[in-house]
Amino acid sequence: MSSEPPTGHSDEQPPQWEELLRSMFGADADEAMRELRERGMDPAAMAAAAGLPDDPQMLSVVLAQVQRMLAANGEGPVNWDVAHDVARQAAVAEGDPSLTAHEVRTAKEALSVADLWLDVATDLPPAAGIAQAWSRSEWVEHTLPAWRALAEPIAGSLSTALVNALAGHLPESPADQDAPGGAAAIDPAQLMRQLGSAVFGMQVGQAAGTLSREVFGATDIGLPLLREPTTVLVPTNVAAFAEGLDAPVEEVRLFLAVREAAHARLFTHVAWLRGHLLGIVEAYARGITIDVDSLEEAVRAIDPTDPAALQGALSCGVFAPQATPDQLANLLRLETALALVEGWVDEVTAVATLPHLPHAVPLREMIRRRRAAGGPAEQTFATLVGLELRPRRSRDAAALWAEIARTGGPEARDAVWGHPDQLPTPQDLDDPTGYTVRRAAAAIENADLDRALADIFGDSPGEPEPEDDAQA
Repeated sequence: MSSEPPTGHSDEQPPQWEELLRSMFGADADEAMRELRERGMDPAAMAAAAGLPDDPQMLSVVLAQVQRMLAANGEGPVNWDVAHDVARQAAVAEGDPSLTAHEVRTAKEALSVADLWLDVATDLPPAAGIAQAWSRSEWVEHTLPAWRALAEPIAGSLSTALVNALAGHLPESPADQDAPGGAAAIDPAQLMRQLGSAVFGMQVGQAAGTLSREVFGATDIGLPLLREPTTVLVPTNVAAFAEGLDAPVEEVRLFLAVREAAHARLFTHVAWLRGHLLGIVEAYARGITIDVDSLEEAVRAIDPTDPAALQGALSCGVFAPQATPDQLANLLRLETALALVEGWVDEVTAVATLPHLPHAVPLREMIRRRRAAGGPAEQTFATLVGLELRPRRSRDAAALWAEIARTGGPEARDAVWGHPDQLPTPQDLDDPTGYTVRRAAAAIENADLDRALADIFGDSPGEPEPEDDAQA
């Protein structure tokens, strides 16, 4: 094969780059080339910097991926076709054998026993759903709809903020210019949204698929991923986790089943909890902004032909959302809520399993450390949306729930979930022993306020007025 460079004038591009552009823009490829050159960008150099393969077979794979990313469902903030495909591929990357009848039976039996043990530890009734055993691929299929509710508000806000921030650096839209030769002009903002949708789809799919290899059930991340009341175990992951532990797999399975059933009870019978958690995520999404000054400076400083410079800029977070005071407040609310959920499950699971499992204490500590460290999927999600799902203060929350149960009994502990206004605060996590005193003081203050309002509006309870003189 000849090593001589392609013949022709400087505007001619390598065939693979031209084919890639035409796969993205179709008939508008020539217009795209013109706009890139006007902005001082050499498409051929960018192709080389991107590592576009010379091998025709490899090139066809790249082109197919690009075409798929810009195809169906690319109008929304997340391309869910891409997310689904990537998630399924990630789920089976380390193997996903079909479950045997024995694995399904033992998983369902463990979930049934877990509910019996929890009846003694909490007043919240069982979730009343069907106990199930899933493969990793089945976990992806059942939980991916919940990722839509989680990721789309943030992806949409981030995409809009990014397009607005880069508005001054994009070519004119079709409404502001006439395409030469009568060709349809390209809308750069729409192209950016499509590319962003594809990238978000890949990231969400990677996060969900990686999680499917780490989770033990449907509630591990502390957020409700299922709408229907049910309990789930993923036997393949349970067995993988049990390898190398001193506890037998039967104990590990029962301990994890109790955690899953405890989560399911909480999300099923605390009706406002799901909306509360997702509402915090949506509030975070609405406040997303981009640091335009940093972004413009980064755009000017980056050489598009230097992959190392681009990678360095991305790793420095110049394209990340700006942390505003409202954003930080929502992050604190989410962190506190996740810690309270994890802490309650941790405490109730300990109460339920200690009488039955010899290794309950070390298993509890193992899970605590695992949740605090976070896995690759949780780190991917944090990179994607700027939200960390790790309950950093779960130990403090577990200590708080234990203190409430010690002073008021399990009934008082579970009654806290009666209304979101009753949720403990970060101050309560800092000082669990002072929780009861603070709540009592707040109750007195509220009662005084109610009496004052009643006096103002003439509703103050007093002696009943007599109906007649005789009664007087």
